[in-house]
Amino acid sequence: MRKLIITIASLLLVALAIIGGMAIANSNKKGKPTFNKIVSTVYTNIIENKSIPVVISTSGSLTAKDKIELFSEVQGILKQTSKNFKTGTQFSKDETIISINSDEFYANLKAQKSNLFNAITAIMPDIQLDYPNEYLKWKSYLNNFNINKPTPKLPETTSEKEKFFISGRGIITSYYNVKNLEVKLDKYTLRAPFNGILTEAMVTQGSLVRVGQKLGEFIDPSVYEMEVNINENYANLLKKGTKVSIYNLSKTNNWEATVVRVNGKIDQTTQTVKTYLQVKGDQLREGMYLTAELETKAIDNAVEISRKLLVDDTKLFTVKDSILDLVSVNPVYFNDNTVIIQGLENGTAILSKPLPGAYNGMLVKTINETNNN
Repeated sequence: MRKLIITIASLLLVALAIIGGMAIANSNKKGKPTFNKIVSTVYTNIIENKSIPVVISTSGSLTAKDKIELFSEVQGILKQTSKNFKTGTQFSKDETIISINSDEFYANLKAQKSNLFNAITAIMPDIQLDYPNEYLKWKSYLNNFNINKPTPKLPETTSEKEKFFISGRGIITSYYNVKNLEVKLDKYTLRAPFNGILTEAMVTQGSLVRVGQKLGEFIDPSVYEMEVNINENYANLLKKGTKVSIYNLSKTNNWEATVVRVNGKIDQTTQTVKTYLQVKGDQLREGMYLTAELETKAIDNAVEISRKLLVDDTKLFTVKDSILDLVSVNPVYFNDNTVIIQGLENGTAILSKPLPGAYNGMLVKTINETNNN
């Protein structure tokens, strides 16, 4: 009897253990997870194709149209003039910019003039005897000869015999030696070729100036030129006289420039053509860095969008029935921040802002912004 009771108790314990294990196993089973489907909200624009002008944006620095570098062709001490030879000094046309001491050279010039005068005086008796008809013109020449003034031109010889006589006495050689010295004397004084301003000064009063030494730089601040590089595909659309808008980097000022020259040669490295613009205006300065916008031609049946919207430079997300569709487009012209494209029909909805993680077939909720213009 005791064995029977123990057996029954054992069977009950085993049965309870099985039932308990099954209950625990069932309690650990998890139901199938459920996810809330997230639909991104996107902003869209409606495409409206039209004719869009291609505006080329390029930059360059200003250079004065009339600009000269001052060099010395003679040697001497720089003299004081009515205005100091310093950067920023303005000079009127023909006003003395630089004067170099020429006392020694001028004394030599006078000596050579005196020699010429003496040489002509020495042949006057021979002229009176051999060429009596020519005597008065040579006498008049000597009477008008002033050692302190420019040497007058020698009288014209009327016969070959007279010409040989004058030349044989060294008169013609002496005359041209004097004229050469007079030309060189003028180089001791540099005069302003136009109204302008000194933008660079490399010597001061009292300095010793040597032959070939650079003295400074002088410009006309009223007219400037700007060199820009244009893609060779559009260079042929720019003609002399074309008006161009230019502005400073902060876009606080703008001016109207004119195309004055287009280079006939293409830069092999950059495949661009150098174009030169001329501009006048207040607040312009030599070396100022400006941006030019050149309108070349119009692209028909196109739209301009942000470059950030392109995928792999040739594709774009459109929205149709709240689903993203990646379509191919034709980029025609890239600007710095935008791109002109063709290939979309009017009324097509596109994303107005990039959507991170976007993919073809993605379900979205759309909010239409102002129509794309």
